[in-house]
Amino acid sequence: MTTAEHTEAAIIPDEVARQIVLPEGHGDLAALHEAYTWVRNNAPLAKAVVEGYDPLWLVSKHADLQEVESQPQIFSAGGGPDHPGANNPILQNQAGDEFMKGLIGGHLRIMDALPYMDPPEHTEIKFITNDWFRPTQLQKWTEQIRDLATTSIEKLEKVSARGEIDLLDDWALGFPLHVMMTLFGVPPEDEPKMMKLTQEFFGTADPEHQREDVEAVTPEAMAQQFAATFRDFCAYFDMLAEDRRANPRDDLATIVATAKGSDGEYLPKSYSYGYYMAIATAGHDTTSATLAGTLQLLSQHPDVFARVKADPKLIPNLILEALRIVAPVKHFTRRAEQDYTMRGQTIKKGDRLMLLFQSGNRDEDVFDHPFEFDIDRKPNKQIAFGHGPHMCIGQHLSKLELKVMLEELLPRVESIELLGPGQYTQTNFVGGLKHLPAKLTFSSSADLK
Repeated sequence: MTTAEHTEAAIIPDEVARQIVLPEGHGDLAALHEAYTWVRNNAPLAKAVVEGYDPLWLVSKHADLQEVESQPQIFSAGGGPDHPGANNPILQNQAGDEFMKGLIGGHLRIMDALPYMDPPEHTEIKFITNDWFRPTQLQKWTEQIRDLATTSIEKLEKVSARGEIDLLDDWALGFPLHVMMTLFGVPPEDEPKMMKLTQEFFGTADPEHQREDVEAVTPEAMAQQFAATFRDFCAYFDMLAEDRRANPRDDLATIVATAKGSDGEYLPKSYSYGYYMAIATAGHDTTSATLAGTLQLLSQHPDVFARVKADPKLIPNLILEALRIVAPVKHFTRRAEQDYTMRGQTIKKGDRLMLLFQSGNRDEDVFDHPFEFDIDRKPNKQIAFGHGPHMCIGQHLSKLELKVMLEELLPRVESIELLGPGQYTQTNFVGGLKHLPAKLTFSSSADLK
């Protein structure tokens, strides 16, 4: 991509804009980061005008992302308390948004989930599970997660004996899902259904994850798949919510299902569906993408692999740097609720912004040598979990899963050999590697004594 001057109109060149906005642009990671770099260096806050999509301010810099996310009263997720459903926080094309409006009564809030909410509603609903997700509370699950990690590694060791494996299909996708469903209280026999739905949910633009009941060639196909997958999730989660209200247990599903409003009555089950959806999807896919990305990075940097194997105390640093590099949550959109000036540009009330978290994690103003994998980076100001009120509520659980798995896995793995560059999911929302062929060599049990 050639460098161009930042024009007075602050319009990003079409080639760059399409690479970032369109889901298919995210299947080529090198080209995507080249586009991010161009935007940061030439038009850090400027408009992308891509055919079929609303005009979007692309927010590419770390400081700007924090500025926007720390002011939900100005930059709303769902359209603000006065206009809930005016903004879709997950970018769809115009045809998809119109399909959604026709489906759910003229607005864009398909689910009562935290990403679609603004204060004060967002504050109230997030509070339901705040205590459960606190690091001190999560510690009681550490040994159970460790047991699940050990079982996952034993399966990985067996399948690795055949030679070439797919690190996603054979390992990284399964472990985080199993953890989330176990803590949720979902029975193991239902996990394949959850796996299928999560892949369809985040892979709406990826041909590999296309549903049979969606016509892929239509402009609104992504929205149709999103809505169809949501309906399937709700059908399952309705039974889960009913069961937990009738038979409460010591699990996360019960806390969500039995939450009550200020009137002392159960909240509408739509809030349970929204919580279950967010936890079952984002709580699974983000961690699996980071796990696979971490092993990819360790294979590419054998010196780092050797250091972490020799000193497990480096694992937390490894996780932070892998999160920065992988940054599986690529964007959320926001809507300006008033005129606002940033970087000399006037963002008008009603304008939409696309927050580029992957770009912020490579910001040259914040990170020295941002494209290098450096586990000694301090401080590491990665924003893979977002910033402000919408910062991921499950971030501490995700870090715990990653830490426990790597503590158990790395001492047992002798070598990681990549057998190809891997393939990335075509999604501009949440995702990363979808396939990574590799060969893992495990130490013998005698070597570990």
